[in-house]
Amino acid sequence: MNMLYDSDTFSVLHILANEDNDALPSADAPHMGSDGTAHPQMPRHGFEIVDKRSGKELYLDGSWAEFFQIHINDWQRTTPTQDEVEALLDGYATLAQNPLVVH
Repeated sequence: MNMLYDSDTFSVLHILANEDNDALPSADAPHMGSDGTAHPQMPRHGFEIVDKRSGKELYLDGSWAEFFQIHINDWQRTTPTQDEVEALLDGYATLAQNPLVVH
């Protein structure tokens, strides 16, 4: 888990669910990498966006996570202002339905 962004209104975590390849369950039918170790066929990772104003969170995975990753890549190239980052996150926050609980 990596904290990507944290402000008074939002936080963004990058969650790497399959980061530990040694802990794969045998039922996952992993494929063997060139190094001879088992790897998941599709790495599962996502982003958790927390809207601190409303106390709600949103988890993005699959194609939503891939689309959000494009924004992150753009941010690394263009270095946006905090207002630009917060405007994008505010758009995603409208999708948040899950109340934030202590985790």
